[in-house]
This record gives sequence, C-alpha cells and structure tokens, in this order.
Amino acid sequence: MGKSADDPRSFISGVSLVGRGSGLVKTLGGFRKAHHTVPDAVNATTTAFLGKLCAGDLAEEGEKFFQAAKGALGYKRAQLTLEVASPTAVLTAKDFVLELGYALESGDPGTYAITRTLHSLRNAELVEVAEFDALFAGQFSAVVFALKKGVRVEAVIDAVEGLDPKDEAAGAGLTVEYPSDCAQCTLRAEGVNAAVVCDGATLEMRFAKNGSPRELVAGFAELRRAFALTKARVLAGML
Repeated sequence: MGKSADDPRSFISGVSLVGRGSGLVKTLGGFRKAHHTVPDAVNATTTAFLGKLCAGDLAEEGEKFFQAAKGALGYKRAQLTLEVASPTAVLTAKDFVLELGYALESGDPGTYAITRTLHSLRNAELVEVAEFDALFAGQFSAVVFALKKGVRVEAVIDAVEGLDPKDEAAGAGLTVEYPSDCAQCTLRAEGVNAAVVCDGATLEMRFAKNGSPRELVAGFAELRRAFALTKARVLAGML
C-alpha cells in the first residue's frame, strides 16, 4: 500500500528534530574559578576555550545516549558509533544520527547554548517504536523541514494575508507575523499548537514545550494537512 501525503513516513527522512538548552559557562565541568575567566566575546579563541570546558559534559552525554540506544534498540558494535570532537559530538546509528553541539551565545558570551539534533532517520517506522520514542522523550522542541523548493518570504506573507478569513474552505486559519525587512515570517495555523518560522529555505515548527519524536512528527503532520487545505498555491506547494 502506498503512503498518503498525511502519513509521517512520506516525509520523515527530510525532517530534523531539534532541542535547545543553555547555561552559564562557569557551571561547565571544566571551568575552574581560580584559573579561568568567563568569555566576554565570541571568537576563535573563546570558542576553542569553550570546547575544552565542555569536553567532559559532552562526552558524558554522548556516552549516555550511546549506551541507552544500544540497550533500547539492540544495536551491535558495527551499527553504532560515537565521535566526540568538543564542542560537538555525533552519535551515528544504523537508523539515525544524533548531533550534540555547544556554542557561546553571541549576545551573552558568558552563556552557552547546547543543541541536540536528530536527523537522517533511515527507518521511518522508528517514530512508532516505543523504545525509540522513550529514548528521546522530552528532548526536542522544534521540527525543521527543508523546503522542497525555496520560497520567497514575501510571497508566503502575501499568500497568507490574501486568504479570506471568512472562507472556511480556503484553508487552515493561517495568520502571519513578520519584521519590516521580511527576512523571515512566523505563521500560526488554527488547531496547531506551535509557531512556524519560515526563512525561505526551511520551515521550523517551534513547540511550547519539549516532546518526543512521535509527538513532534504528529504535530508536523497536522501542519502539513493545514497547508494542504489552503487554496493559495505558494502555501499548498511548500511541503
């Protein structure tokens, strides 16, 4: 049986699940108050410094996911590898890739951001596997989808603003917000509890709280259905 447009398996390979966190640089395991100074700028030197400070934390989290994935999904040695090159680590499994990365916040160099990105899901059935879903429960708050074709942000804005709010058949109750330079826009769809940021090359669906892969993929499927309902061609063709 073929996969319908609403079936998550029809688009899962193009989706990345993203989780973000942050903290103070001085709380990292490698920071020594007697010897280290909190960065006051973001450059090659302070980035390398961050890599040294977070090395232990990064290796510990990477190893935690390595052991958990091996135990939950039964991977053998040749099916699972972990590479740590602080400030990043990559866990490559037979069916997925998980990347962990630390970076200094440009607006506040005394703070670091950590990003966890799950991508390259080669087995789309994984999102329905309870052990896989539990492995990453509560880890992700955004779904990033590369648009099949690039789109002008202005065209997306015009399409949403051109919808007739009184015409229920016209689509999904879409609304849009954007800055004056139209560098990106934020869309909201009625019935979808997330903000959707479009920059012309990607859509990022941002949820209010972290969820599991199954929860986020289900939410993205709702977004695709909402876009498919609209009569505006530029929106219906985005996904």
